[in-house]
Amino acid sequence: MDEYDVIIIGSGPAGLTAGIYAGRQGLKALILEKGVTGGAGLMVPNMENYPGFDLVSGKQLIEYTKKQTLKYAQINEFEEVKEVEVIDKAQIKVSTQKSEYKAKSVILCTGTTHRKLGSPGEDEFLGKGVFYCAVCDGPLFIGKRILVVGGGNAAAQGALFLDTIGSYVALVHRRDELRAEKYLKEKLDEKDIPIIWDTVVEEIKGDILVNKVVLHHLKKDIKKEYDIDGVYIAIGEIPLNEIAESIGVEVNKRGYINTDRSQKTNVPFVYAAGDITDGVNQWVVACGEGAIAALSVYNDLMKLG
Repeated sequence: MDEYDVIIIGSGPAGLTAGIYAGRQGLKALILEKGVTGGAGLMVPNMENYPGFDLVSGKQLIEYTKKQTLKYAQINEFEEVKEVEVIDKAQIKVSTQKSEYKAKSVILCTGTTHRKLGSPGEDEFLGKGVFYCAVCDGPLFIGKRILVVGGGNAAAQGALFLDTIGSYVALVHRRDELRAEKYLKEKLDEKDIPIIWDTVVEEIKGDILVNKVVLHHLKKDIKKEYDIDGVYIAIGEIPLNEIAESIGVEVNKRGYINTDRSQKTNVPFVYAAGDITDGVNQWVVACGEGAIAALSVYNDLMKLG
């Protein structure tokens, strides 16, 4: 088995940054990614709050960061981790569908997955009008009517992106106020994107493709059917914590990994960074946590002598 000082599971902003910092400290680092490099970071349409850029997409930032990371760490794409086994102090075995590796430490950067509405029609019309990635699927809906579901940053960013590329967008939110950041709310106002308050998606309908949606106004208790071509769902995330829980890493009641200020978990030589930890889900925060985790690995390994 190939041996590494640190294996990083996940290649989003946290994982890539951890790879940079680990490699720069002279550690032999491997990043394992079940899909393509970037993970959920690829789905961020545009950011105006990442230092050094007035406006940048997640895809662009991933491209820049991946190129830099490859100077310091190995990245294996399409290699999903199936099992992690903590054998002893600084002795960890990581198994994928392709190979097995030995590592002195592991950084979990597994991130999150999309939370589903649970409404009738959501699963049936996935890929047929229902989508969870504005950047990936948005261009298919240029000139079409899109309902964006959610009230956080992802929903607001998605609505703005879809509007920019030429879709006709409305946003529906179950509450009477968005959770999105102030600058995103202001952008929605500037673009005059309509928001349907206190309303949930009761059902998604269609033939082969989505063509209608039933909305339920909660306060008025009124249901109404609307013609629509697509539904972009952005209502939050679920932490991908299966690997963590399998090796006894503590998670909180919401399923996110508990870490200390050094990104250490309760399991020795296992660390976590990025959206899998219960912090502020911001790109710059994920990068910071990835850097801290890698430096913690280095410091802990140096103590072993």
